[in-house]
Amino acid sequence: MGEISDGIERALLTRPVPTGASALRFLMRSEKGSTRKVARLLGVSQRTVQRWVTKKSGARRPPGPQHVQAIEEAVLARWQPRIRARRRAQAEAEGFVFHTRARFGFAAPAGSSDDPRVRWITQDLPGEVARELFAARDAGAGEQQQTVILARALGHSYFREWGRRAHGLHIAFSDIEFANFSIG
Repeated sequence: MGEISDGIERALLTRPVPTGASALRFLMRSEKGSTRKVARLLGVSQRTVQRWVTKKSGARRPPGPQHVQAIEEAVLARWQPRIRARRRAQAEAEGFVFHTRARFGFAAPAGSSDDPRVRWITQDLPGEVARELFAARDAGAGEQQQTVILARALGHSYFREWGRRAHGLHIAFSDIEFANFSIG
């Protein structure tokens, strides 16, 4: 995932996602202790899952790197579903605060004061932007498409002051160092 997708994901969660051994314990709890269901979920044998979770120290085998990634993805998909839905609805209704450090500039000749440069920006964005971002994310949009949505929103709200000045200004938004979203 990219900076924007990661930032959206962090904003939707209220607690850190379990990793390592606690991630496997979470999956076992979510599947009511069934090693068969966890094995089917991860695409491994039931015996493999039993080796991962056994209490006998000599028989225990840790999951390999490819399995660790599958476990983390499965946990992330199941972590705090109701809280995520509630925070998403809140962002779509009330908007969110977008905080970033990235390269911003305008369509201007090289060497002008409008030449792209790194800026820190914190801006309130309306719920329509959140709806558009979530719709694009649900449709499988990549980081580039999400960047275009945020560039258009920042251009309108931050650089053009909600349409009060600089009409027709085109924003260049690139080299994102970080992207944080605050909901509510």
